[in-house]
Amino acid sequence: MDMGRERLTRGLLLRLGILLTAVCVCVHVYLETEWQGAPAAQALGRPTQSNQNWGQRSRTKHVSAEAKEQDRSVKRRISYVRTLKKDSPARKRDEDREDPSPPCCPPPRPHRKTPRWHIDLEPWASESHSLEDEAKRFLNYITTPQVSCEPLTGEQAAQQGVEGAWAACLDPKYSLAHRIRSKHCRVYSFGLGVDDRSLEVSLARAGCEVHCFDPSLKQPHLQQAEMWLHRLSVDWRDPNPAIVAQRQYANTKKLATILNDFGHRQVDVLKADMESAEWKILENLVLEGVLDSVGQLLLELHLHWAGFEVGGDDPSVVRYWFSLLKELQRANFRLFRVHSDPAKPHLFLHKNVLNASSAYTLSWVNTEWKP
Repeated sequence: MDMGRERLTRGLLLRLGILLTAVCVCVHVYLETEWQGAPAAQALGRPTQSNQNWGQRSRTKHVSAEAKEQDRSVKRRISYVRTLKKDSPARKRDEDREDPSPPCCPPPRPHRKTPRWHIDLEPWASESHSLEDEAKRFLNYITTPQVSCEPLTGEQAAQQGVEGAWAACLDPKYSLAHRIRSKHCRVYSFGLGVDDRSLEVSLARAGCEVHCFDPSLKQPHLQQAEMWLHRLSVDWRDPNPAIVAQRQYANTKKLATILNDFGHRQVDVLKADMESAEWKILENLVLEGVLDSVGQLLLELHLHWAGFEVGGDDPSVVRYWFSLLKELQRANFRLFRVHSDPAKPHLFLHKNVLNASSAYTLSWVNTEWKP
């Protein structure tokens, strides 16, 4: 009987073990099926709550990856731009390969050059720095015409059949003759009332716009004998504002200021007899680049003394004079006429040097002047 019970117990235990094994196998199969079915369910459009959470995490990771990739791309572009900026030859080659469209209008021509502070002094005429050597070089320069030109003299000189002191160049290869024919000629004349104005009258009757400047006039502006008269004169500096404020009109101004006040850009003929102020005025025209606005320059030089505000010993003064005239040559001016009055005393810096006259009237033409 004990044997029967023992067999029954073993049979129950065996069945129970088989049942537990089957249960475990079923649970395992169920779990495996759930795990593998989750992606399929999402693909079929039936996501569960856990599947939705997993999808959100996946999209977040995908967006983060794209942002990181975009940041890396921006950094690469920034690095590339910085490399180009540092690599100037590459930039220049890239710019050269570009074909920029031409501007609509050419840049305006500058009215004047950049102002300078001093003229360029020429070397000494000799190692001895003697007055005679400097005077010989200077006088030879001002008495040797550099170009030939058909002159236009004043009416009085033409009627008397004598050679006048003042003359303009009418050679067809220069601009004045063409400007007179087209009625675009403009003349500035600086001097005192007693000065000979026959050349101005001739140019006015030829069709030029003539402005005569005389600080001794009683009226500020006056039209007379086909010319304009102005109570004004040219100087190498503008007047002190404090002095100008004390009177109604200023009697002297720089040529650049006069041109600006009158609204003029060019002067075909500039005639000046400034009674020994010509050296500093000429220096101002050179330093401020105003000579570019002048077609012809007719100037009387006074040599009996150094001139206003010109200092130094006699050889240095003559060297300064010569350097100023060489500046004219560098500005494309060429001497076409020289006149000396035999009635003038023969004084050169208060001395009789090489029998030189105390005054010479010189006429220059700007060979590159194109108004």
